[in-house]
Amino acid sequence: MLVEKQKALPLIYEEVKLDIGYRVYLIIENKVIIEIKSVEALNDVHIAQILTYLKLSDCKLGMLINFNVTLIKNGIKRIANNL
Repeated sequence: MLVEKQKALPLIYEEVKLDIGYRVYLIIENKVIIEIKSVEALNDVHIAQILTYLKLSDCKLGMLINFNVTLIKNGIKRIANNL
């Protein structure tokens, strides 16, 4: 199983290219992105972050995992890129 941690994703905007625009926590088999958080609550900015990672990496599925919850099942959010 191929697991890449702290993988750099390039950011390209018009004429500007940054080789390391973003850093993804985990990418599994070049298909699933795992983003780890420990926050009071997951909000729209966290969802936007993982959607950006999905678009830049051509992955279809992302998992946001928040460890700052009583039950871990309440801290997991599945996000699919339907583009």
